[in-house]
Order: sequence, then structure tokens, then C-alpha cells
Amino acid sequence: MSVIGTTVKPFTAQAYKNGEFVEVTEENFKGQWTILCFYPADFTFVCPTELEDLQEEYDTLKEMGAEVYSASTDTHFTHKAWHETSDAIGKVTYTMIGDPSLTLPANFEVLREGQGLADRGTFIIDPDGVIQVADIHAEGIGRDASVIVEKLKAAQYVHNNPGEVCPAKWKEGSETLKPSIDLVGKI
Repeated sequence: MSVIGTTVKPFTAQAYKNGEFVEVTEENFKGQWTILCFYPADFTFVCPTELEDLQEEYDTLKEMGAEVYSASTDTHFTHKAWHETSDAIGKVTYTMIGDPSLTLPANFEVLREGQGLADRGTFIIDPDGVIQVADIHAEGIGRDASVIVEKLKAAQYVHNNPGEVCPAKWKEGSETLKPSIDLVGKI
């Protein structure tokens, strides 16, 4: 079952952000665009490279009206320890959600049953709390945060321009399409 077009289900989790523990719920994902990136575990190999890359795009994403959250099934305490011991993770200033209850990865359908880990999943959520993008990777395949920026641009364009869609390789400022019977068979 796809989570695309569904509203974020209720959850409550503890998180680590800028030296503090904070509570995060589905309400935090409303009122602005949200980027939620699940990863398998703290103190691993590909994960810190991704989270550091995401930090490098964080200011750009914030300028676009989006807040960023990373999430794993580790605890918020583990996130703090990782933040204090890893050069890459020490740079992270966005919210790092810990969910040992497994609720959040189950809600987003990225929970590895029987393993207690989340798959590598990226979700873009609109200001109404509706999931617009879901992208799942195998554990060994790291994400490129610049691609997340491009997907957010397209999601925002479609959200703000009803009746228009973004074709393949669409870049901000390029032409879009207006689906109609007149286009059938002509693209």
C-alpha cells in the first residue's frame, strides 16, 4: 500500500536538536513543508554521510519553507551521543527523531519487520500534513540531498499551481504540462 496522498498518522517521539531533547508529533509536520529522512541506525557507515549531506542542504531547504527531520529507531540519547562523537553528525542542526517504539517507521511503511530498523526512506510532506513524495532505498545506497531539493521544488510547484504537472527532468523555471485530452498521444 502506498502512503502517497495520505495524511501523516499520529505519533509522539523524543528527538535531539541543538543540544536539547524535544518532543515531536505529527503536528510538527503541519504548517510548512517537511522533509523526513529515515535511516537504519546511528554509528553506522552510509548514514552519517547522508545526514551530513542533508545538513549541507539544510539552509537551502529552510529558505524554501521546509523543515528537516531525520529519524531512526535509536533513542534520542543515542542521537546525542552520536552527535558528540562523530565529526559528520556533529554538524547536524536539524531535528534527529528517535523512535524505539517503531511507530513512526511503521506509519511510513519503512519498518523492517523483525529487525527493529527502518529502511532508508525520504518523504516530502506538504503543509497540510499530506505525503507528496516517498522514496525508498536499499541499505547500501546513500541518498543525494541535492535531489531532495529538486523534488521539493517540483512538489511545491505542483501544490501551488493546480492543473499543472512537472515532466521528467523538470527544473525550476522550465515548462510544465497542463494535462488535457489535447495532449493525449502528442508527448
